[in-house]
Amino acid sequence: MATYKYEALDSAGKPASGTVEAESSEDAIQQIRGQGFFPTSVRQGGDGDGKKKGLLGGRGKSGGKKKKKPAKPAKAKKEKGEKKGIQIKLPAIGKVKIKLLTQFTRQLSTLQDAGLPLLRSLQILEQQQKPGQLKNMLGQVVADVEAGSTLSDAFAKHPRGFDRLYCKMVAAGEVGGVLDVILQRLANFMEKAQRLRSRIKGAMIYPTVVVIIAVGIVTGIMYFVIPKFEDIFKDFEITLPGLTQFLIDASSWVAGKNDGQLIPGWAVIVASPFIIVVFLKIFRKTQFGRASLDWTVLKIPVVGELVEKTTVARFSRTLGTLVSAGVPILEAVNITRDTCGNWVFERALQRVHDSIREGESFAVPLRESKVCDGIVVNMIDVGEETGDLDVMLMKVADNYDEEVDVAVQSLLSLIEPMLVVVLGTIVGGIVLALFMPLVKMIQAVSEAQ
Repeated sequence: MATYKYEALDSAGKPASGTVEAESSEDAIQQIRGQGFFPTSVRQGGDGDGKKKGLLGGRGKSGGKKKKKPAKPAKAKKEKGEKKGIQIKLPAIGKVKIKLLTQFTRQLSTLQDAGLPLLRSLQILEQQQKPGQLKNMLGQVVADVEAGSTLSDAFAKHPRGFDRLYCKMVAAGEVGGVLDVILQRLANFMEKAQRLRSRIKGAMIYPTVVVIIAVGIVTGIMYFVIPKFEDIFKDFEITLPGLTQFLIDASSWVAGKNDGQLIPGWAVIVASPFIIVVFLKIFRKTQFGRASLDWTVLKIPVVGELVEKTTVARFSRTLGTLVSAGVPILEAVNITRDTCGNWVFERALQRVHDSIREGESFAVPLRESKVCDGIVVNMIDVGEETGDLDVMLMKVADNYDEEVDVAVQSLLSLIEPMLVVVLGTIVGGIVLALFMPLVKMIQAVSEAQ
């Protein structure tokens, strides 16, 4: 039996040291882990010249090297960082990308499931991140956890990266001692939500590109082509049909040739999408604006059905994930209400919250609000009666994810022929407006001969 000195991290990530009696370094490592520690270095004997077992890449390397002196703080590290150019911190603008956050959550879940201490897991992931907002946040989270803060409290200080839903689920995992399981569920939830958004965005790329190209082509025709025909028509001094005159007037507006016109029409066409988006964002920040826009969107044929199914899938998956994580039902409903993204559903979930607080059921106020199909309400009602509310909510979410795919395909099937009809009408109108005067010109020349 030999004596081994070790350095390790405890379950909270704090350093610890001591000695154990063991027949080999591997046996010593097993004993240390059995005491609830994660060893960073193990060496035989007490003189510092014996064998040293290196763990955690760089914390202790084999070969019996002497223990490193404490690193010089602040200045030396700063100079080294400046030399390599890796200490640049980006400003906190916008939110962390959901893709990066999902990847971080999945990796943290894997490290926790492997038994790595929380602090060391965060340090590893922070080192792996590319310079950016998430890396800066993780650096502050590591410092807070090292100072004794809980992980959920450390995350809560960075709402641009870790929202209320994220923090509450992490807190539930900490209380229940199943942080790895909760992180895995959270990663699954984020991946499915991201997949749903990607499908919708991907489906809208084609019609958006077609509309942008069509508007650009028509604007170019108005600016460059129509004025040439206008000069020809003026030379022949013929009376133009109403459709042709309207086209020429529209061309003059696009080119900014009208008397007293301050802004050319092409500039208005280019700026209009941005102006509309900014106006809608400002209008949506008001309570009336948000309520009216969300209500109006739900009433639009096909589009309203898609928005409804997407919102139901989101709120049922969010609520089911929170309930399965052990978050109290009232708090779970509040979080779901704040993250569902539609005012009509927020109002319905607020009624559900008030009903549960008064000791009533979940399904009754949801049925009265008429924002969900009957099958959704019935499944939630069955889940309440059987005690498997989270399971039923997840089934509703999975079912509606599939229905969203069908709704997206239906929307595309409707948009494509509509685009063809609209573009055909515009092009046909331009061609007809230009050829009607040409026919008159040909007739006049024929008669003159």
